[in-house]
Amino acid sequence: MNILDGFSTLFSNGAAVGFVVLGAFIGTIFGAIPGLTAAAAIAMLVPVTYYLDPLSALAFLYVIGKSGRYGGSISAILFNTPGTASAAATQLDGYPMARRGQSGKALKAATAASVFGDFTGELILIFGAVAISSVTEKFGPPEFFAVYAMAFVVISSVISDSIVKGLVSTFFGILIATIGIDPISGNERLTFDVFDLQSGVVLIPMLIGMLVLSEVAIQAENTRKKVREADDDTISDNPDDHRFTLPEFITCLPIMIRSALTGAFIGILPGLGSAVAAFVAYGEEKRRSKIRKKWGTGIVEGIVAPETANNAVSGPTMIPLLALGVPGSTIAAIMIGVFLIHGIEVGPRIFLTSGEIVYGLFAAGLLGIASYGLMGWFGGAFIGRMISKIPTEKIYPYIVLTCFVSAYSARSSVFDVILMCAAGVVGYAMRKGGFSVGAFIIAFVLTSGAEEALRQSLILSDAGPFIFFERPVAMLFFVIGFATMAFRFWKARQNAGAEV
Repeated sequence: MNILDGFSTLFSNGAAVGFVVLGAFIGTIFGAIPGLTAAAAIAMLVPVTYYLDPLSALAFLYVIGKSGRYGGSISAILFNTPGTASAAATQLDGYPMARRGQSGKALKAATAASVFGDFTGELILIFGAVAISSVTEKFGPPEFFAVYAMAFVVISSVISDSIVKGLVSTFFGILIATIGIDPISGNERLTFDVFDLQSGVVLIPMLIGMLVLSEVAIQAENTRKKVREADDDTISDNPDDHRFTLPEFITCLPIMIRSALTGAFIGILPGLGSAVAAFVAYGEEKRRSKIRKKWGTGIVEGIVAPETANNAVSGPTMIPLLALGVPGSTIAAIMIGVFLIHGIEVGPRIFLTSGEIVYGLFAAGLLGIASYGLMGWFGGAFIGRMISKIPTEKIYPYIVLTCFVSAYSARSSVFDVILMCAAGVVGYAMRKGGFSVGAFIIAFVLTSGAEEALRQSLILSDAGPFIFFERPVAMLFFVIGFATMAFRFWKARQNAGAEV
């Protein structure tokens, strides 16, 4: 199988192509709405994918994640309100350009940079996942448990500003994931005699509550922060202020290449995410620039660097998911659930057992990049102004209603709706307390595989837990995980006032 076979698989499925285009549109809209994220959109729409074929379902949600990262730049540039956290760096130069009447140039620069970064990241995913899976397919249960343990430690220590709160969030996710029937002994665990909990906490209602309801509650507290529409007198009559020309693209090309590689590298590392990539790339390119004093005043370079980096994260975050079965981000964690819903087991053997679907997904990613690129290039300003005319108090009630429908439709269960509401309260409390919802979700998703690998390892060996000391590769992953945590603790102590 190769990427050409993937395109053949994709285009032989007309529904999948249609859902790619639809996903590009939905992701762009959700990304451009301040306070909502692509992860929230995906969580709400997962129940829709129950009724789709595997490729259509995966392509639909995967492209929403991609275009959602781009959509955040629209409101960041036009209204100084980033639609996503990763677009916060974009507004530093994007909004000043819009105030000078150069919103068209800024939007087109963001679109070109996003497409370039996402395309680069997708190519790295296509070749990187295959190469890594060829090595990891030789792993046994001890190596896989070591990978899971490393993921728990790394994610908890880097995904939150506070290491301790990150660890608590991760432990809480592990605890909730163990609710249900013990797979070996058959005993109930933490069910408190509630029959509906015997099958465990259902992923989809929990995701909707943690990601969507909690975010809507946070946004409801900020209703005074309206998205402001750009004044008509800030729209330039000069056609050059609405073009991102080929010479400008060539001038920015070295920045795009460096930023794309920065974003791709950060994307492979679990837990860091696109916001980190955007600010790292912005800071590095400003440091290298000969006109660094102009950064933050409204220059194209200040848009290109963060937008390239935050979109280059998209593909590489899927590498640990496909090659190891370990999600590197919240969106990747949700995608694991979708793979499993359609009977596809993620991990190093996925290219042998489901290679046709995986390469079709790669092709869908490339088509999705082209789709949101065209939408943004020709309609970015229109999308932004359309969103600005819709009061948030009219948007969020419909989102809440959709949450209830999505939670109930998964299993036609009222208990799932109750679970979603409880998860929303917990997610709201975690956000207000500075705990990491992302670390909780990733830990929740990983726990089942980690428990299975641990028990298999102990069964395989008479040495008990010492089997991990007998496996060099397993020990390497343990060392990487704890070295990462030790480094984070050291950095926190070095930085005065940093929260440990």
